[in-house]
Amino acid sequence: MPDLESPAALRRGRILVVDDEADIRESLEVLLDMEGYTVLTAENATEGLKRLESGVFDLVLLDLMMPDRSGLEVLDEIRKRDIETPVFLITAYGSIEVAVEALKSGANDYFSKPWDNEKLLIEIDRQIARTRLERENVELRRALKERYAFPNIVGKSERMLRVLDLVAQVAPSKSNILITGETGTGKELIAKAIHSNSPRADQTFVGVNSGSLPPDLLESTLFGHVKGAFTGAVSNRKGYFETANRGTIFFDEIGTLTPEMQVKLLRVLQEREFMPLGSTETIKVDVRILAATNAELQHLVEEGKFRQDLYFRLNVINIALPPLRERKEDIPQLVEHFFQVYSRENEKFLDSHGRSKLTFEPEAVHMLMDYNWPGNVRELENAVERAVVLATSETVPASVLPEQLLHSAGVRMPRPAGEALSPDASLFEIVAEFEAKRITEVLESVNYSQTDAAARLKIPLSTLNQKIKRLGIQVRKRGG
Repeated sequence: MPDLESPAALRRGRILVVDDEADIRESLEVLLDMEGYTVLTAENATEGLKRLESGVFDLVLLDLMMPDRSGLEVLDEIRKRDIETPVFLITAYGSIEVAVEALKSGANDYFSKPWDNEKLLIEIDRQIARTRLERENVELRRALKERYAFPNIVGKSERMLRVLDLVAQVAPSKSNILITGETGTGKELIAKAIHSNSPRADQTFVGVNSGSLPPDLLESTLFGHVKGAFTGAVSNRKGYFETANRGTIFFDEIGTLTPEMQVKLLRVLQEREFMPLGSTETIKVDVRILAATNAELQHLVEEGKFRQDLYFRLNVINIALPPLRERKEDIPQLVEHFFQVYSRENEKFLDSHGRSKLTFEPEAVHMLMDYNWPGNVRELENAVERAVVLATSETVPASVLPEQLLHSAGVRMPRPAGEALSPDASLFEIVAEFEAKRITEVLESVNYSQTDAAARLKIPLSTLNQKIKRLGIQVRKRGG
């Protein structure tokens, strides 16, 4: 018996031979072992099914006629439990009727005794390779879904749950979808979630930033070109539509398309075909189109800047993403998510399980929750990334937040000596002014000992240090 755990035994795969004839089992075991396969045998159907229950195999060679049960009955039993493991039926009775029945019952192939060893080995190798490739594709799709599927679109607010419910409904369809929302709300992430949860998940997803390319270059990029189509076209080149055939194309900022490009895109939507630059032949494609915009396309239609027929073609289903200011209850979860992402990326403040240990101090949390976030989730992500990079301890102070956020929160900014607060000062500015005055008074009373001042103020020394820095308090040397 070969060592089932050795690398040599596992290099080709594990095969189960189920046959009531000892000489058949022995000849197959010798043949397959010489080819590097691990071979287990069973002398009847009952033993074969027990083997299958206790181990995983890459392929089963199953005799059609056995004393206790027929091979077709065993095949039916196998398929009730396992639809993936390849099964080859072997019989001494070679007839087309039996072969057809075997294949209909779920067999992957059929061989009559005596078989051609070379052909059998070729088909075994092909089938195992094909099955492994299919399993790898399944794992790839699963990995894509783990990256883009709904659990990784962070947000448990009612607004986001409604969006995700809609995404779940429309993802399996073939319909074109228009995703609308302000800049930074995550339109491309939603597009990728739709693709990865659709029947096209194992095909190509192509993203196109409609406004980042000049019109002539965009046309070549989308539709490709033939050699000599223009100066510099030294060879044929596929466009995005051909690359994404049977997959998905995502047009970001679709409202920036020129009128000419709108006409060409409309033709692809209507006819499911296009013509590469410089070519006289059309290419048929099956592509699902997802589009996004931060502009009101309906307004652009009314202004004559966007074709109404194209708008209707794209806007079969509309998914409107809420701005972050309308789902602020998601901010703590988003912050935690980005702390994990950027702590790992920067290899900072990770525990033994690779989880981030960073948290914002309460004052910073209040500022994050009160801010209006004009840049939406993308702006929040940038703020958290900045915090991770600048953090010097596990508790992140408000002072590391971006200046525009601090200013919006009314954090006390340096002012000329003696200058009073303006009459329209915010509550944050008033509180900061009071804190600065009280901390300065206490520092003076304890001869600028920050340890004594922290004790007097009943706050941790680290918190006092952070406030001194943020409020711009000048600390004199003790005894000065």
